[in-house]
Amino acid sequence: MLIVATGDGKGKTTAAIGQAIRALGHGKKVFFAQFIKSDKYPSGEDVILRRIKKNLTFIKGGEGFVGILGDTLPLEMHKAAAMRTLTLAQDAAVSGKYDLVILDEANVAVSLGLITKEALCAFLDAVPCACDVVITGRNADSRVLDRADFVTDCVEVKHPFHNKVHAREGIEF
Repeated sequence: MLIVATGDGKGKTTAAIGQAIRALGHGKKVFFAQFIKSDKYPSGEDVILRRIKKNLTFIKGGEGFVGILGDTLPLEMHKAAAMRTLTLAQDAAVSGKYDLVILDEANVAVSLGLITKEALCAFLDAVPCACDVVITGRNADSRVLDRADFVTDCVEVKHPFHNKVHAREGIEF
């Protein structure tokens, strides 16, 4: 099954973590790869996911948020990191060791040009039927959406950021 969580609202990564927890609760093996996000800015999810040793492989494959204030890295470094992450995820999916492979923020990696739509579709083509996949991130490509069995569109209705309320630890990060 291919599950996609997309849209401009909060909850895409949270949904992927929930899916991972559900699978782990049934004794499934999960490979969870985050694109874009790096270890430079650890979040609450990083702390808890790194503590789960049984049946979970968790990697942060990004170099940090791309093109935002303070990003001084060349785009090629971000692209190389995204391709490494996709390769690791594909190796995990085809290995037969994992029941669920999660590509968190892969849609964003595609929309920023860090990986191509074709590379993401080639990943999907390589995944064996016994392995389920979750792909998250804004701006999901129509080719991914067409292949999906289950799509959730997280829509922002209201967010405290627009009222100059800063992100709170344990809620937004």
